[in-house]
Amino acid sequence: MMDFSAVTQASERLAGIAHRTPVLTSRTADALTGAQLFFKCENFQRSGSFKFRGAYYALAQLSPAQRRAGVVSYSSGNHAQALSLAGQLQGVAVTVVMPHDAPAIKVAATRGYGAHIVGYDRFQESREAIAQRLVAERGLTLIPPYDHPDIIAGQGTSAAELFAAVGPLDVVLVCLGGGGLLAGSALAAAALAPNCRVVGVEPEAGNDGQQSLQRGEIVRIAVPQTLADGAMTPYLGEHNFAIIRQRVDSIVTVSDAALIAALRFFIERLKIVVEPTGCLAAAAAFTGAYPCAGQRVGVLISGGNIDPAQLAVLLAD
Repeated sequence: MMDFSAVTQASERLAGIAHRTPVLTSRTADALTGAQLFFKCENFQRSGSFKFRGAYYALAQLSPAQRRAGVVSYSSGNHAQALSLAGQLQGVAVTVVMPHDAPAIKVAATRGYGAHIVGYDRFQESREAIAQRLVAERGLTLIPPYDHPDIIAGQGTSAAELFAAVGPLDVVLVCLGGGGLLAGSALAAAALAPNCRVVGVEPEAGNDGQQSLQRGEIVRIAVPQTLADGAMTPYLGEHNFAIIRQRVDSIVTVSDAALIAALRFFIERLKIVVEPTGCLAAAAAFTGAYPCAGQRVGVLISGGNIDPAQLAVLLAD
C-alpha cells in the first residue's frame, strides 16, 4: 500500500516544473451551496490538466535505457497531452494510443507536443491490448494514465497543495475516471487532514467506481456515453482501487446536464474555462449530490481542455 511519502517525493521532483495552481473562491457558489468552497484549478496546470503532474514524475523515474527506448500510453486526451509535453521536456519519445473520437483539440495538442498517435475504436478495440503489442514490438515502457504508483503520487500533489493553501477541510470532492487523482488525493488527505472526508464524483452513465466501492471489488462496465470524456473509463485501476477502498468515504454521480450547468457557472462567475470532466466535483456540490451545507469543501477542478466549438454548442443549449 502506498503512503504519503510517495506524494512528498513527487512534490520535491515537481517543484519549479509543475505549476502551483491557484485556489479560487466564489461568494455566489458559497450562497448556492451554503458551504465554503475552495476550487483547486488544475485547468491552469501545464498541458491544461492535473495529468501533467503524474506524467512528468513517472517519466522522471525511468532508467536511462527506458528513456532511450521511449514510452507508450493510452488516453482520450489529457494524459496524452501531459505525457507528450513531459516527454518533450525530458527528451523521451512518446507514443499514445488515442480513440478516433477523442476531442480534436486534445489530439492536436498531443501531436503538437511531438507524440506519435495510434488511433483506435474505443467501442470495438482494446487500447490496453494495442499498447501491450507496441511494448512487445518496440521495447517501449508502458506509462498508463492512472494505474501506476508514480502517476498516483504525482496526482496527489494537487490535493497536497490545496490543503497547504487553505488549511483543514471537512470534505474534498474529486473528479473520478480511472482513479489516479482520487487515489492521490486520498493519500494526501490521510496525512494532512485526517478528519477530512474524501468523495469521488463520476458521471451517472459511468458509475463503475461507485459500484466497485460498494461491492469491495473492481466492477467493469461498458464504455460509458458521457460528455465527461476524461471519465469514459470502464473500470478502476488496481493500484488506485486498493487506496480508494481503504481511504475514500463515498462516490457519488452527477448527470451530463449538471456538468453543463457547472461549466456555465465557471464561465459566467469565475471567468474560467473548465472541461466537462473537470466539472464533476463542482457539480456534486452545486446539485446536492453530495450535501455540503455548513462545511469547508475542497473542489478539485481537473482540467480545462475543451474544444471551443463544443463549448459554444454546450453554452447555446
